[in-house]
Amino acid sequence: MQQAEDFRAESHVLAAILEDLPEAEFHRETQFKGWTIDHVLGHLHLFNAAAEASLQGEDAFAAFIAPVLRDMQTGRSILACQFPWLDGLSGRALFEAWREGAERCADAFTAAEPKSRLKWIGPDMSAISSVTARQMETWAHGQEVFDMLGQERQEHDRIRNIAHLGVATFGWSFRNRALEVPEPAPFVQLTGPSGAVWDWNAPQDANFVKGSAVEFARVVTQVRSIDDTRLLVRGPAAADWMRIGQCFAGPPETPPGRGTRFRAGA
Repeated sequence: MQQAEDFRAESHVLAAILEDLPEAEFHRETQFKGWTIDHVLGHLHLFNAAAEASLQGEDAFAAFIAPVLRDMQTGRSILACQFPWLDGLSGRALFEAWREGAERCADAFTAAEPKSRLKWIGPDMSAISSVTARQMETWAHGQEVFDMLGQERQEHDRIRNIAHLGVATFGWSFRNRALEVPEPAPFVQLTGPSGAVWDWNAPQDANFVKGSAVEFARVVTQVRSIDDTRLLVRGPAAADWMRIGQCFAGPPETPPGRGTRFRAGA
């Protein structure tokens, strides 16, 4: 399953900039909700392990996720819910555990049947959607790490997986906020890092989003404001979508405001 290799590659890119990072740097705050790099790695490590458990069957996943769900139900934040599972794991030790866990997760999904249905915290997902979500989270949370360290990520056409997830969650972005889903869905035309052009939905002259696939992915993963991109947006449905787009599960999140997420030193 190519998406499993794309997830692996995304994990390698993030690992490469952390390989020689001093221990103290893991505890610096990023621009994302005050999370540190340590918090980011703990979050990715927990949910990579959860995805791997889902491949082992419904009972295995239920047993793994039960303590996390119990914490969520008491009102603890998604960040706080990872700490009992991590059991003190932090810094470079956490980095190594995350990196090894990402490899195991990628290996497990490489051997999986792409269309097999897997249990998850929200609706069930196909294996291919599950591992694409792992790539998306690694890429999106990786952005705050790259930003904090003042580094620019070398992007790859595997970003298409994340853009596709963004397009596929057009309706979810509205339903998640109890809003009526506009019809028809906007035409989306994006250019990948290689120059490849990708289209989704029926072409429309007055209802579309066009531009960089990387910028589109940044908007739907909420790592950049639409106002900080050069995306061309036409029509009220497309404009509303780009203001609230959310390609990840969970309650509605407020996208970052103009100029609040950026690469340090840029």
